[in-house]
Amino acid sequence: MSSIRVYSEIGKLKKVILHRPGREIENIVPEYLETLLFDDIPYLKIAQQEHDTFAEILRKSGTEVYYIEKLMSEVFNDHEVKRMFVEEFLLESDIYSTNLRKALTEYLLALSNTDTVATLIAGIRKKEIKYTSSSLSDIIKSDYEFYLDPMPNLYFTRDPSACIGNGLAINTMKRRARRRESLFVKYINTYHELLGKSKSRLWYDRMLEAPIEGGDILVLSDKVLAIGCSERTSADAIEYLTNELYEGGSGFEQVLVFQIQKRRAFMHLDTVFTMLDYDKFAIHPGIEKDLNIYRVTKAPNNGMNFTFCDEKLENILDKSLNIDGVKLIRCGGGDTLTSSREQWNDGSNTLAVAPGVVVTYDRNYVSNEHLESHGVKVLAMPSSELSRGRGGPRCMSMPVYRE
Repeated sequence: MSSIRVYSEIGKLKKVILHRPGREIENIVPEYLETLLFDDIPYLKIAQQEHDTFAEILRKSGTEVYYIEKLMSEVFNDHEVKRMFVEEFLLESDIYSTNLRKALTEYLLALSNTDTVATLIAGIRKKEIKYTSSSLSDIIKSDYEFYLDPMPNLYFTRDPSACIGNGLAINTMKRRARRRESLFVKYINTYHELLGKSKSRLWYDRMLEAPIEGGDILVLSDKVLAIGCSERTSADAIEYLTNELYEGGSGFEQVLVFQIQKRRAFMHLDTVFTMLDYDKFAIHPGIEKDLNIYRVTKAPNNGMNFTFCDEKLENILDKSLNIDGVKLIRCGGGDTLTSSREQWNDGSNTLAVAPGVVVTYDRNYVSNEHLESHGVKVLAMPSSELSRGRGGPRCMSMPVYRE
């Protein structure tokens, strides 16, 4: 029996995976901001305090909180599995020098499980291990600080994978800086009881070439998904995932494909559109003008039907979810300047812990007041530092089980 159950965006959240930011944040420097996909450098101490508050809000809402770093340290209790992971991780980190790979492997395996995980995430600077360069590539790259790049985006646990129905998509990340993140999910899925030790259906495999990320996948109901065709998720990946869901007996009958502008400000669908309640959605008004939506349904001959939806978004959602009167609650109250400012700090990126109860960033106070005026209960969390990574509460969470 699958340990995964996610048939909704708003059902009471029972189990979730997070990652508490660690030393990897302090390995972000101005020279590497673009490479590491950051616009600014968070202050780690405050970021951790904010993240702890986030986790406490979830616990008080009845959610069991699991940390990806602890899950991996438990997976590493099997030393052979630990060795396999390290070897695979180093290959995916482009460590081709045999001698360097051996030195890094010995260094990592000698650490405690907890320290191995923390070091893999934080990255390894050249001064941290004793190693004499013995290949041309080592010498040429000697001006670069790291043998292993840090993984500062990992606190956005939503993207490397997605629990859909009673199965899991282990995603192919678009950007090189994030591709190793889904390797952690692969090993947790295979060797940890939380995800059922591979008993759950695998809808997407990280070895597939077409990129797809969890921030683009919204489970609107037990029959309907919304998937963003975005800067990070391709049409080919959406088609493959949809076919697997239809052919694999997932129970889903309809996928709404949101074609959004390929811009960093609109990075994923959940950056600009999230579900709040049965009939309420948060949306950034900046996407509405150029938004194209396609409905993908299963064809009688096991193929798929693709239909362009030439209607207002509210009407599309009404029909797909069989609801009369869907409300779109606009970021910043719909004001052009306010919505643009608050959207920069993920004003539309909400995490529902129950129907009509959502976690948001406190700094988006105009959007939060607007949500409350529409009957949504807002659990606001501090966000001065976490928001510098350009992701909100939904981005920072991977739901595993919802009522």
